[in-house]
Amino acid sequence: MKAIVVTNPTEGLAGMKLAQRPDPTPAINDVVVEVRASGWVPTELDWPSTWVDRAGRDRTPSIPGHELAGIVAALGYGTTGLSVGQRVFGLSDWHRDGTLAEYVAIESRNLAPLPGDVDFAVGASLPISGLTAWQGLFQHGRLEAGQTVLAHGAAGAVGTMVTQLSHEAGAYVIGTGRAADREKALEYGAHEFLDLDNDTLEDVGGVDLVFDVIGGEIQRRSAAIIRAGGVLVSVVGPVEARPTEGTAIDFVVESDRDQLGEIVQRVRDGRLQTNIGTTTPLDDAVAALTSTERRTGKPIITLGQPAAHRNLEDRGAGARGNEARP
Repeated sequence: MKAIVVTNPTEGLAGMKLAQRPDPTPAINDVVVEVRASGWVPTELDWPSTWVDRAGRDRTPSIPGHELAGIVAALGYGTTGLSVGQRVFGLSDWHRDGTLAEYVAIESRNLAPLPGDVDFAVGASLPISGLTAWQGLFQHGRLEAGQTVLAHGAAGAVGTMVTQLSHEAGAYVIGTGRAADREKALEYGAHEFLDLDNDTLEDVGGVDLVFDVIGGEIQRRSAAIIRAGGVLVSVVGPVEARPTEGTAIDFVVESDRDQLGEIVQRVRDGRLQTNIGTTTPLDDAVAALTSTERRTGKPIITLGQPAAHRNLEDRGAGARGNEARP
């Protein structure tokens, strides 16, 4: 199959190339998905899991990408809950080969059904951005109606999800970003916008929840404006500052089938708008992903049905002895 691979962490994006890789074989409780669209997070090549398995062993050449939408092509031994030919979307394991490929092997529990009226590119744009926003706001932030949310990076892939879900939950949303992001943040539901280059962060007054995608000095200043009982939610690693009378939480997003269902239903009924940036075919993806131009929205890599379409269904029966990477 065709896939984008990386082999050397010191090369970063410059080491990306399109190559031929073996078709994946499903392990126990896996499925193989024929990928029709894959999302991309620009920081992936900084993640240790891109380069090593859970035991710290080198696993290169590795295939990056963790968000996908596609069609189930084969089932591993013991896999239940999904069927061959079913449309699915979801989030692949951090330490296994990813979704910038024609096929990917993935645990079935990490996938949710993709309704037929939702485009594959839309489905692939949702897992990391949508689940990060959902879990940060509702699981970790315990957001309630009437609270005030400060959403950093409000025009970004995660930030637009945070803004919309907060707004729907009855919160007052203050978005932040660059001056050029103002209109977009307001279109996605922010009640106010703060230009971090020209406005004073402390002028927003007290807030109940800060959703931080920046870290550093902005995180430290944000912690100081959180009201008693409030929460700082960070997705940029261990927090460097904590609210005086609140809590601080950093987390790594996890796949959740029920939450994916909630998110995609909101897309279907119009409560949630996606934030897709560039859409590029796999053959042209290396140039698109290594571009130095500023990205707006989620980059999506699209794949049609592979030219030499293979029926992988028979491979599932022989997967009993195979195990996923630790």
